[in-house]
Amino acid sequence: MGELEKLKQDCIVKQKRGLHIIIASIVVWGGILAVELLNVPVLTKNLFVFVCTALLLPISYFISRLINVDFQNKTNPLTKLGMLFSMNQLLYLLIAMWIYLTIPNKMLMVLAIIFGAHLLPCSWLYNSRAYFISSIVISILALLVGTNFKPFILASVMLTIVVAFCITLILENHQLD
Repeated sequence: MGELEKLKQDCIVKQKRGLHIIIASIVVWGGILAVELLNVPVLTKNLFVFVCTALLLPISYFISRLINVDFQNKTNPLTKLGMLFSMNQLLYLLIAMWIYLTIPNKMLMVLAIIFGAHLLPCSWLYNSRAYFISSIVISILALLVGTNFKPFILASVMLTIVVAFCITLILENHQLD
C-alpha cells in the first residue's frame, strides 16, 4: 500500500468516512423539511433554510463526539483536502443566495444540487461508492424533483435520500471491521 493510500485509509478509519457530517445532514434536511411545511412567505422560508444549513458543522461536531470520530484528524494532511472539498460548497452557496432573490421558489433545488455535487470528491478521499452514487443521484433527482414539484416535496425526497445514503455509508464502514 502506497503512502497516499495509507493516508486515505487513516481518514476512512478515523473519520468513519465522514459519517458524522452525513448524520448531521439528516438533521439539517429534517429542519429544512419542517421549514418548508411552515405557512410563511417563500423568502422567509429561504432565510430559515439558510439558518438550518448553518447548523451543519456544530451538529456534526456534537455527533462526532457521540460516535467517536476524530473531527479534525490534524495528523493527516488529507484532512485539509477534505475540508477544502467541503468548503468549496460555501462558494457555491453564493449561487443559492442569488437565486434567493431572483427565483426564490427554486432556491432549495439549487441548494440540493450543490449539496449533491459537493459529495463527489469525497468518493475519492474515502474510497466510497456510496459518496459517488449519492452525488450523482442527489444532483439529478434534485433537478428533476425541484423543477417539477413544490419545495416541500424536494425536501422530503432529500431527507429520504440522505437517510439512505447514511445507511449505505454505515454498511461501507462495517466492511472495515
